[in-house]
Amino acid sequence: TKNNYMKMLIVNSIKEDLQAVQQLFEEAKIPVFSVSETVGHKTEHSNDLLNNWFAKGDVSTESLFFFSFTSDIKANEGLQLIKIYNQNNPSNFPLRAFLLPVEDCSY
Repeated sequence: TKNNYMKMLIVNSIKEDLQAVQQLFEEAKIPVFSVSETVGHKTEHSNDLLNNWFAKGDVSTESLFFFSFTSDIKANEGLQLIKIYNQNNPSNFPLRAFLLPVEDCSY
């Protein structure tokens, strides 16, 4: 298709990391992105608290989803910067990033 170069970069973080993610997008030269608030829930129980991203039961985690449709190069740069950020900033709530291909579009 005509948009093989386009990717969708998705980043999930806790609200406290808003500025850090914005800075990483800026460093990757991703000029346009959206941010959406979400509340995460987890139905499965794990005894390892470090692996629990969302809370179980009535407790919830307020988090953010960032997403951008951008070039393959910029999306990959953003993903690499997020990996480096997580290595340099250990946390119980690391940034979670996903890169998806865009197969087609309406324009």
